[in-house]
Amino acid sequence: MFGGDASREWHGKAACRGPQAVVFYPPDTDEQSDERQWRETQAKAICNQCTVVVRCLDSAVTRRETHGIWGGTSEAERRVLIDR
Repeated sequence: MFGGDASREWHGKAACRGPQAVVFYPPDTDEQSDERQWRETQAKAICNQCTVVVRCLDSAVTRRETHGIWGGTSEAERRVLIDR
């Protein structure tokens, strides 16, 4: 794990594609803590149903992705993985 996925062909199989993708990133306006928690919970629920969640997380950690929910993890959760 965390070796990268250069092809990123897995994107087409991601459960987050489509209109539900809006919950994976914070809005352009201020977001309250409870709103962020709700949004992230919704996004992670989608990730839990995804067949490519491991590849997504691997790619996000490899690229040091700092925004949004990727592979079922938040920015803070990925920072822990990246710092290892």
